[in-house]
Amino acid sequence: MEKWLKGEGRRRILMTLFGVLVCAFSVGLFSHSGMGVDPFQVFAQSLGRHAEAGMGLDYGTFYMILNLVMLVGIFLWNRGKIGLGTVMNIFLVGYIATFSEHLMQRLFPDPALPVRIGLLAVGVVVMCFGSAFYFTGDLGVSTYDAVALTLAERTKQRYFKYIRIATDLLCVGTGWLLGGADKIGAGTIITALFMGPLISFFRRTIAEPVRYGRKTQR
Repeated sequence: MEKWLKGEGRRRILMTLFGVLVCAFSVGLFSHSGMGVDPFQVFAQSLGRHAEAGMGLDYGTFYMILNLVMLVGIFLWNRGKIGLGTVMNIFLVGYIATFSEHLMQRLFPDPALPVRIGLLAVGVVVMCFGSAFYFTGDLGVSTYDAVALTLAERTKQRYFKYIRIATDLLCVGTGWLLGGADKIGAGTIITALFMGPLISFFRRTIAEPVRYGRKTQR
């Protein structure tokens, strides 16, 4: 165990911590841009409104409960995707996203269009970059990410970007039906169409070399 923590194991832990925290922070940039949130957040925040209205739950708590419910399904389907990254996603992402949005509100209280576009662009790239790191760390992923990754593994990774596009579009459609049209914008569509390819790009060019070394990566 000690040897594992000093070598690749330590890199995997750091990659997972870094990736999840970066992804969580990017949610606030998306939200404050006012140009739509990422596809899963369209679904989660739309459903969260109903939970807040009906049960008085704040978003951080609701997001944790939603992920715990989804965790049961992932445990039965592919428990190998459950780990450190999963725990962090369940218990931290909702609260970090809320903190990030409040921080953006203080830094940019009334953002002009160029600032909003900048927040959106940075949010998209940062989320994909972080996702690439914690996917490659392979110490558990979010319950939502586990769906596309599991389906991709069963097709030998050839179709990940297309599977991710399909699951993202499904989340957007469901969120819209739940009354979350105001959460959908240019950023949502951009993310739904390009997040899969961008994650694949960052995994291949940066995350995998960090984990395996440029000469030994798979």
